[in-house]
Amino acid sequence: MFHKITLTASLVIAFAGLTLAQESWSLERCVTYATQNSLSVKQAQNGVRNAELSLKQGQFNRLPNLNSSISGGYQFGRTIDPTTNEFKTESIGFNSYSISAGALVYGGNQVNNTIKQSKVDLEAAQLDARASANNVALSVASSYLSILLAEEQLENANKQREQTQRQLEQTDKLIQAGQLPENDRLDILAQLALNEQNIIDAQNLVNINYLVIKQLMVVDPAVDFRIERPQVAIPADANPDGFSLESVFSTAMTTQPQVKAADLRIQSANLSIQLARANMLPTLTVFGSITSNYSTLGQSITGFNTIRIPQTVYINNVPTTFEFDSQVPVLEKSGFGTQFKDNFGQSLGVSLSIPIYNNHRNSIGVERMRIAAINAELTDKQVRQQLKSDVQRAIADSRSAKLSYEAAQRSVNAAQVAYDNAQKRFTLGAINTLQLTTKAITSTRLK
Repeated sequence: MFHKITLTASLVIAFAGLTLAQESWSLERCVTYATQNSLSVKQAQNGVRNAELSLKQGQFNRLPNLNSSISGGYQFGRTIDPTTNEFKTESIGFNSYSISAGALVYGGNQVNNTIKQSKVDLEAAQLDARASANNVALSVASSYLSILLAEEQLENANKQREQTQRQLEQTDKLIQAGQLPENDRLDILAQLALNEQNIIDAQNLVNINYLVIKQLMVVDPAVDFRIERPQVAIPADANPDGFSLESVFSTAMTTQPQVKAADLRIQSANLSIQLARANMLPTLTVFGSITSNYSTLGQSITGFNTIRIPQTVYINNVPTTFEFDSQVPVLEKSGFGTQFKDNFGQSLGVSLSIPIYNNHRNSIGVERMRIAAINAELTDKQVRQQLKSDVQRAIADSRSAKLSYEAAQRSVNAAQVAYDNAQKRFTLGAINTLQLTTKAITSTRLK
């Protein structure tokens, strides 16, 4: 059995790996897969389910409660017959049955406030789940971009090695022609070794970034997984300088779920204060029950026997005897059905509970809920401050990225012109191999 389970698991993992490796994954597909399998997202979804159950429980609390009980036992020695309440010295077997019901008439508006709070908590939990999915999506997107950058660096490292290899071949030809000394070849070999090291470092960085995105997507690290390299066209009208902090922040305040969730937590905390205050108010309930019991000594009257009882009285100190009739009941052991019917009882009642003094538990409970409400307000402020900081940083990063991109474009063009010129000068013997290698490395890195 163990071997079968192991084989099945291996086949499932292998099939999953084959599916993932069959094609390159786009960013959208990676994000979708991650949000469907993320443990944090699943935990948030479980929080939503718990909030739904809490709401259902609060709604059901409006209904009356109904319970039943059945008990049985055996009594020894001097005991009380549960059906007659008489003392007996016999062993008695007994059963009792009851059904009770109760309903809350007034409880300080606890039921309604609990339902309101549960609805607020449910909405907040749903927003928390959205925020969790957004965080996973952002983490996957960041890791996706890190892989693209690492692969670009690896590609550049390979290009540098190819460029150095071509320079080595060209230098060997010039050395054989007597135009360059042997020492120039050693400089290029040293640079070639450095290129090999850069390739190893770049490949290691690619592997690490793939491990990161696999962890975010809950994919087995052994799976051969590759991402798609998108073709991104930068819009000509892209202008991060046109973004203002206040306008972007105002928009983010209406779209980010964590902000609305924090506001709802404040509402829930305020409702908790009302629920704590309700413990100081009277509680009115109605209740009712039906009961019956059975005893092995239970008897019922089946008839009456008439007996004559003599009675002596004194009249003028002369004893005179009279006789009178008396009715004596005839008792027979009764069965279960008869006792159940004869002992059947019902009750209805009203209960009013008025809290007077409970060791200050209620007042302290109210104060604790007030502190929780203050903490909820502080958390709301922290969420807003963090969002504003994130927006400000995103705007600054976008502006910096635009300037860096424009500067890089100018550097690439200038480096390409410088390299082409150096190549011509090297061919004419105006510069040495080290100078040409330096120009080649600069040009390749900028690309």
